[in-house]
Amino acid sequence: MTKNSLLGLYVDELRDIYNAEKQLTKALPKMAKAATSEELRDGFTEHLEQTNGHVERLEQIFEALGESAGGKKCVGMEGLIAEGSEVMEEDFEGDVMDAALISAAQRVEHYEIAAYGTLCAFADLLGESHHAALLRETLEEERQTDEKLSDLSEEINSAASEQGSEGTDDPSGNRKPGRAA
Repeated sequence: MTKNSLLGLYVDELRDIYNAEKQLTKALPKMAKAATSEELRDGFTEHLEQTNGHVERLEQIFEALGESAGGKKCVGMEGLIAEGSEVMEEDFEGDVMDAALISAAQRVEHYEIAAYGTLCAFADLLGESHHAALLRETLEEERQTDEKLSDLSEEINSAASEQGSEGTDDPSGNRKPGRAA
């Protein structure tokens, strides 16, 4: 296969997202452990199961192409996971930690949505309808996960905005009610 072809680019992009998904299988359990909301923890655990399915679909595509899955490191996902790890090392607690985890997770989802959207377009152009169907299935799951995270964030972000606000200084330096001066 010629590297300087759409097929070559397609395989390269498949390897990139394959490595991204493999990295994610290691990061999601850590995110679940750091979550304080049971619903968020369950969401990370459920997405881990889905991610394992994404890896299997990609392996089916590589097998059909007669190509190996490995050989590329996804530096984009590596950076997103590093940012997520930094969040987990912060002193955030409770709903604030969960809000930070959702933020990190949505960055990952948006990255994956962009990658799978591109791969679907490439598969269509290359006449790989079976690949496109597998990739669209994954793309839809990534979109659903992003939507679930958005739904969860409404409640969690609201609770986080109230967490620790009583008796603290507001940004203008004035004391808020609830704390003796």
